[in-house]
Amino acid sequence: MNTSKKSTSPKSKTTAGAKPSAAEQVQSKAARATRTTRAAARDIASSAAEQVQAQADAAKDTMAENVSGVATALRNAAQEMRSGSPQERTIGQIAESLADASDAVRDKDLGEIVRDASDLARRNPLVFLGGAALLGFAATRFVKASRPIPALADHRPQNTQARIAKPAGTSSQKGKAS
Repeated sequence: MNTSKKSTSPKSKTTAGAKPSAAEQVQSKAARATRTTRAAARDIASSAAEQVQAQADAAKDTMAENVSGVATALRNAAQEMRSGSPQERTIGQIAESLADASDAVRDKDLGEIVRDASDLARRNPLVFLGGAALLGFAATRFVKASRPIPALADHRPQNTQARIAKPAGTSSQKGKAS
């Protein structure tokens, strides 16, 4: 005689050939849904990371091109100065430094640039803060220079007639026939 009892708890395992309980079916479906959701979330996160990386690379390349353009303009300005003058040498050195920085930015990935900036900040905090302030001032000047200049007409008072004093006893209605 068999004295063992079947357990009806939701954690019980079904034997081969036995139909799973409703609780086991729900658990199985929930586990599948969780796996599917996690896989979808991983795919979305991966896609978002790729898009962010692509935009960061595009911004990095644009910045490198802009710095290279400034270096070229400084080189041209240095060439127009008197050869051998202190100003010509200084501007030429700045142009070469900017060109080197542009090449370095273009050749590195974003993670390397961030690590290099972080290392510079740890080694030379004053140089880093000074550079950050200089970049901030330069960006501000660039933004201000990029804005369109409003026309002079926009700055004139709207009602100039109100400022002109009319002689007493004159009216704009005088001399008109009713």
